[in-house]
Amino acid sequence: MKEVYVLATEQSVPPSLDALRAAFATDEVEFVPHEGDWGFTVRADGSEVKVVLKPLSDGRPRVPQELFSGSPEAFARVEKSQACYAFLLEPGGAQPTLPVFEALWTVRTLMEQAPGVLVDLTAFKLHEPEDVVEITELDFDIRDHVHLHAIELAEGDTPLWVHSHGMEKFGARDVEIFHLGEGDLLAAESFLHELCTDLAFAQGPALRSEVATSEGQSFTLVPSEEARANLLGVPLDAFEGHEGLFLTVVSPLGRHNTAELLATYRERFAKEPAEQTQAMHEEAQALLPAFLARFQRKGLMEPLTFLVRAPFETHPEGEVVVENLWLEAVTRDEGSVVGRLVDGAVHTTEWRKGAHVEVEEKQINALAIAREGRALNESELRALLNAERPM
Repeated sequence: MKEVYVLATEQSVPPSLDALRAAFATDEVEFVPHEGDWGFTVRADGSEVKVVLKPLSDGRPRVPQELFSGSPEAFARVEKSQACYAFLLEPGGAQPTLPVFEALWTVRTLMEQAPGVLVDLTAFKLHEPEDVVEITELDFDIRDHVHLHAIELAEGDTPLWVHSHGMEKFGARDVEIFHLGEGDLLAAESFLHELCTDLAFAQGPALRSEVATSEGQSFTLVPSEEARANLLGVPLDAFEGHEGLFLTVVSPLGRHNTAELLATYRERFAKEPAEQTQAMHEEAQALLPAFLARFQRKGLMEPLTFLVRAPFETHPEGEVVVENLWLEAVTRDEGSVVGRLVDGAVHTTEWRKGAHVEVEEKQINALAIAREGRALNESELRALLNAERPM
């Protein structure tokens, strides 16, 4: 079994195993206390999570801020911790995400008895209790489980090596891509997150085979011990501290030139012209009364999904960035729409996919309706909404 998480808590005395047994008392979970030392094992859905109290001689987990991501408060809480609990699991299997989520549910239950900060040892991340709650309740977001690291390896316009940390917990190798420039970073992040998600669900591409991305571009995945042999101008000590085995993204011909691969991903980050956003906002506001009227009289069995778009603030690296996000309308509440985010924020996990949010109607800047999963085109949308207008 592999030690994947550590819970650092300021509570020096461990909770009673009887209290934990009651907390885990469900038909789906088997709670097994360890004999001798404090600790227990949780078995559920064919997976097993082992929890042990780490000896005081091991000290607090080392979480250097240059490597780990987390809030200042989380770093401070780790430094003040008085006890640490290790969570061990067997990575991989037919459903690699299953043991990870069983471990996180176990963490969440223990956190209710011993509040603290969760340290992801594989991804170099710190999670506070509210983070763990969101991760376990909302849609899967690979950014909660991996950390992307960019290192400058050489001189020139494309010196960057971008690689992941955290895929070990899913029983997979981390991934890497070379020869990137600063302007490639957001596109590379989007592509690598997509690739890591597939690997986490055991749906990754076969090695050394040409495969296509969701955007239609082709690439090949090669073990790093093979792919790095073709790297030119990279010093031998460049990979110090990263001696583990990776999967390397290369072109179908085995080259480290990925400009064409990332081209379509760059389009996701092209800024929408302000004039276009304003025009869309005006059009959406004009159609909104009919849109909401139709939404409110939607039948329970009617295969229609009502979507609205609105601006949300995110704060990557302390900066304020406004992203337009789509949400599926769930209900209406006095001048606002409450819904579920269809996609998470691109730059951070402040707004996670699946989260329930509320937006003011006056902020809505785009509308869409889907029938049985297919988005209605503009003429179909207008025809549907015109039926709501008074004669």
